[in-house]
Amino acid sequence: MSHDQSFVVAVVGATGAVGREMLRTLEQRNFPVSRLVALASKRSAGQVLPYGKSEIVVTELGPQSFEGVHFALFSAGASVAREYGPIAAKAGAIVIDNSSAWRMDPEVPLVVPEVNMAAAQHRPKGIIANPNCSTIQMVVALKPLHDAKRIKHIVVSTYQATSGKGHAAVEDLLAQARAVLDGKPVEATVFPGQMAFNVMSDWKPGDADYSEEEWKMVHETRKIMGDDSIGVSPTTVRVPVVNGHSESVHVQFHEPITAEEAKRLLRNADGVVLADEPYTPGKHPTPAAASGTDPVYVGRIRDDVAVKGALNLWVVADNLRKGAALNAVQIAERLIKKA
Repeated sequence: MSHDQSFVVAVVGATGAVGREMLRTLEQRNFPVSRLVALASKRSAGQVLPYGKSEIVVTELGPQSFEGVHFALFSAGASVAREYGPIAAKAGAIVIDNSSAWRMDPEVPLVVPEVNMAAAQHRPKGIIANPNCSTIQMVVALKPLHDAKRIKHIVVSTYQATSGKGHAAVEDLLAQARAVLDGKPVEATVFPGQMAFNVMSDWKPGDADYSEEEWKMVHETRKIMGDDSIGVSPTTVRVPVVNGHSESVHVQFHEPITAEEAKRLLRNADGVVLADEPYTPGKHPTPAAASGTDPVYVGRIRDDVAVKGALNLWVVADNLRKGAALNAVQIAERLIKKA
């Protein structure tokens, strides 16, 4: 791969919320695409999607879909990724998969470009995994602090947007909200109950009464940071926000750190925008402001009042962009640069 080369890029699951965001991201960042292949299930084949100044027709995903493809960006769920990821890799494509299928495979690097891009060079299966959206934004914010003082324990509570569950979930939230405002009974179609004007944990159950989402944050954080001794105590919660995840994070370190030191470390950190003005009501990162943008916003950095040398911080990012599509495209961009 050389800098002036252009590439055949396939987007698998092109009609979904993240797939569409991948197309927009490739276009907005002027990724050097010579040909774009939009792939989806038989049901979605024939759909026309906007790309650049033109449109592309979605074709049905099949075993022959990856001939001549350089990068295959997958956003089609774990079962599709497990079946077609190896097929794409065998055809010569570098696979960057957004599902949970390959994340914890020891032969598949789990990559956040600002945190552990070097890991992407070693990919025995030809596959690179994109982490979970809530993990991505947290590790981008914490990596500079970990490098300085080594993290011992993270307590994280999430406030996750409905778009993380897909386009249909957003429609469900809006329909429920209209019902509540009209004084009509709420009918949940995607969520396990009322999501409008409510908060809930709506992920599948995992071990020990944690949700699958909570376990993802534990295992993925350790793998990305390359440190299995990091303790992670997660509580993941869905909130009635359309787009943009927020996280309240308490961090303890092996060496004490102050809020001022942390701000200094994060001020010019890769992928981070620091909001370091003193606490003022409403003047902190919000999902509404982060939606549609690329950075991870970090604010409300405070010395913990109970645990000396520990910190509390607030982390917000667009879960469809940095939490998914953008992260995948950035991996591809940096691989091209490196080559």
